[in-house]
Amino acid sequence: MSYADLASQHCIPRKGKEHALDAAQIHGLLAQLPGWTLAADGQAIVKDFKFANFHHTLGFINAVGFMANHEDHHPDVEAGYGHCQLLWSTHDVGGLSLNDFICAARVEALLAR
Repeated sequence: MSYADLASQHCIPRKGKEHALDAAQIHGLLAQLPGWTLAADGQAIVKDFKFANFHHTLGFINAVGFMANHEDHHPDVEAGYGHCQLLWSTHDVGGLSLNDFICAARVEALLAR
């Protein structure tokens, strides 16, 4: 599955362990997302984005928030002057689902505009 394929999809409710991705699936999908890494606990994907100033950081957070609300899938967000870290996981599956990678790809698409 390519980056464009991921970004064109929408999240669907994924509850239960049957929707959790295995290590091979996770690494295959991570290969499509530049700069995204697996969190140390293996339960999330994470990326830190850099911006020129806090104003641009807040604009990014607002855009991600709008997309996340539309997809009904929300990241953990940590922000400071000139940076924002996003962490995606799917609590209902106890790890990572396809929704996390869809949203990460959609974030990358936001920045490509």
